[in-house]
Amino acid sequence: MREGKDLILATKEFANDFKARSWWCVLSTGGLLIIALAGTLILPLILKPFFSILAALLLLRFFVIYHDHQHNAILPDSKLADVLMTLFGIYALSPSRVWKSSHNYHHNHNSKLRTANIGSFPIMTKEQYFNCSKFDRFKYYVFRHPLLIFFGYIFVFVLGMCVFPFLNNPKKHYDSLLAIIVHISVAILLFYLGGWSAMMFTHIMPIFIASGIGSYLFYAQHNFPEVIHIHNAGWTYHGAALQSSSFIKMPRVMHWFTANIGYHHIHHLNSRIPFYRLPEVMKKIPELQVPKTTSLNPMDIFRCLQLHVWDSNSSRMIRYNEL
Repeated sequence: MREGKDLILATKEFANDFKARSWWCVLSTGGLLIIALAGTLILPLILKPFFSILAALLLLRFFVIYHDHQHNAILPDSKLADVLMTLFGIYALSPSRVWKSSHNYHHNHNSKLRTANIGSFPIMTKEQYFNCSKFDRFKYYVFRHPLLIFFGYIFVFVLGMCVFPFLNNPKKHYDSLLAIIVHISVAILLFYLGGWSAMMFTHIMPIFIASGIGSYLFYAQHNFPEVIHIHNAGWTYHGAALQSSSFIKMPRVMHWFTANIGYHHIHHLNSRIPFYRLPEVMKKIPELQVPKTTSLNPMDIFRCLQLHVWDSNSSRMIRYNEL
């Protein structure tokens, strides 16, 4: 059984981009997204919610494709792709500058207990929880609350990816301000042209749904019953990928809409593997075929949302009422 660097090297042959396939994924997903958004504008009111939900799922898929591009997994040398993805990042309230810096930090520090919680949901140990102030406990409670995940549109994207980064460093994150301006401008334009219906079904609802699903997926990828968190001294990159990143079981259609982001243990092992090759990697490398899993089953979602604090003695996440 391969492990460590040997296992990472075994994935290297899959970390190559097929440009034609990558462009097909980008253009077909973008085209379908435009058609779905058009449906929310021109079709009768009774059909608008369906096309708004469809647009949200396509927006989610395009976001994961954007995420892959930021990792240089697809179209790394294409100037046109750079422009398209930069524009999409602004539209999706996830500007390239803040996304790339926070997400790369997350990959390099995933599951570490003694580090800043940049690009991820915070994790406190039981000792840290008992030793911090009431205000810090309250902040921790809020940052991990299911409602914050559900309203990821506001808390994760508008505030977390745009407002706070710009306020902290206006020069570096000017594109975060641009994203807010574009977001508000599109809402005003749609309201002016088509009223509340156009603004809600074409703009707010798709981004709200996609942001909520995306926020939960990101949470469940590193907050699931079997997760292992490590003190910095014992941390390894491959260990964090296999022990602290989940494989999310879901129907095939949802694997498509989420662009295989559920194969998260493989993605964390080698982020340069294009999303469309992740199932192939799992099929061909035996060591990756028995991952730690969760699913989109309501009970599994409930179990994931009930994980609050890391208990070093039992090496598991516990609920507040177990403290």
